[in-house]
Amino acid sequence: MYFEIDSSSPIYLQIIKNIKRRIIIGELMPGDEIPSRREMASSLKVNLNTVQKAYKEMGDMELITTFGNHQSRITSNPEIIASLKAEMVNESLEKFIKDMKSIKVEKEEIIKLIERFYD
Repeated sequence: MYFEIDSSSPIYLQIIKNIKRRIIIGELMPGDEIPSRREMASSLKVNLNTVQKAYKEMGDMELITTFGNHQSRITSNPEIIASLKAEMVNESLEKFIKDMKSIKVEKEEIIKLIERFYD
């Protein structure tokens, strides 16, 4: 489960964001196994503790479940998946709207642009 790491935010947050994105777009389905902590650290070439921190946080969010020494799995709870999608949509929209306001683009113009480019 490789992805490009950048310096924009802490690596553990990038791991979480990548897993969330893959769930939302359907690359990871409820109940799917995700790589072990060691496999993830190896594929990303990062410290194991960084991956453990990401997995712990995802476990605390109930985004993944881990039973005993088994591999972690994506939650099967549809409410968590739905709230995850809503959270990501809201974050993206807030950033987009903030950016548009900063360059003084009017709401009506944004709506027209969305209608033109969305299809």
